[in-house]
Amino acid sequence: MSLIAHRRKIIDILTVAALIVGVAALIAFPKETVDAAKSGLTLCYNVIVPSLFPFFVLSSLVVETGVARYLGIACERVMRPLFNVGGECAAAFVLGFIGGYPVGAKTVIALYESGSCTKPEAERLLSFCNNSGPAFIFGVVGAGVFGSGKIGLLLYLAHTVASVIVGICFRGWGKSDARAETRRAVPRRRATFSAAFTTSVTSSFTATLGICGFVIFFTVFIKMLFLSGALPGLASLLGSALSPLGFTAQWAERLLTGFVELSSGVWTLRGAAGTLTGSVAMAAFMLGWAGLSVHSQVLSFIGESGLSVKTYILGKLAQASLSAALIFLIARFFPISVPAVFLAQQVTGYVGITFGQAIAVSGVGSVTVCGLFVLLAWWVDKKG
Repeated sequence: MSLIAHRRKIIDILTVAALIVGVAALIAFPKETVDAAKSGLTLCYNVIVPSLFPFFVLSSLVVETGVARYLGIACERVMRPLFNVGGECAAAFVLGFIGGYPVGAKTVIALYESGSCTKPEAERLLSFCNNSGPAFIFGVVGAGVFGSGKIGLLLYLAHTVASVIVGICFRGWGKSDARAETRRAVPRRRATFSAAFTTSVTSSFTATLGICGFVIFFTVFIKMLFLSGALPGLASLLGSALSPLGFTAQWAERLLTGFVELSSGVWTLRGAAGTLTGSVAMAAFMLGWAGLSVHSQVLSFIGESGLSVKTYILGKLAQASLSAALIFLIARFFPISVPAVFLAQQVTGYVGITFGQAIAVSGVGSVTVCGLFVLLAWWVDKKG
């Protein structure tokens, strides 16, 4: 038996074993898994759908209507020297920071499929353009977890700077001579607004439903890991291995939770005993890594595009490490502290947000960003 066939057989056996264990866990903990699925559905209804769907539609419209092309004219002199990508790729860079996970990755795929960027450029973009949005960092992590808008700002700045550094480091990724070939193979197009709007809404709705499926699955998955004792047991082993670095089993459990699912991971840091700087640095690491749930969403977009997943994973690991390192570096010169009064109103306001409020905020943000793109395109067109 060849090595490849033997490896495939082992993978098949492990897959079947994992499925059997998963079914057994569902049977052993029926009530808990149903409650976890309900929590995932509530999260999708109140947060995921209203916050992501408008930005998905916006990102598709930017590419389909040709606004990204106008944006590229204005941003070519910035994007090319810094990241070695075309100016049109600025759409993915901007929307990735505003819309949050995984809007940036979806915009990159749309740019690549429309012929607006080459394969090496798309892979470079995936390494640094898929980022957490300001609403999550300021609202959930800053105000909800640490009770401080300043910490939220610090985390967002570290997140942004780390992303830019990763983009600069990956500017040499891939072959540079594939540009003309890819542009000829995939003709660039500009659809009418009616056709672009229809395509954007339908594709964005499908993508949003897929993301909701991943959110519900990983909500149930992480619940089963806790109930079965697998996550606490692995955390105990990891805590023992990393004890020389000051890690304990509890901190290892928080890290593993964030490794799997971002929202659950950062929420475990709320009221965590230990140094505040360490908690903020771990939050920065989780935000940079994004979690297996987000990565699964990104992989669903990449699909059969032929783009390398390796670039994306390496970029997220580098961004997570740089974000945490930046927090420790800043804390050496400017000690991190929290206010004496916890921002209870901000936390209550976010946790109690309704679907209507969320869709209104997200819609206003999308329309504002879209308006800025249109104004920029009009200005560039006016300048010739």
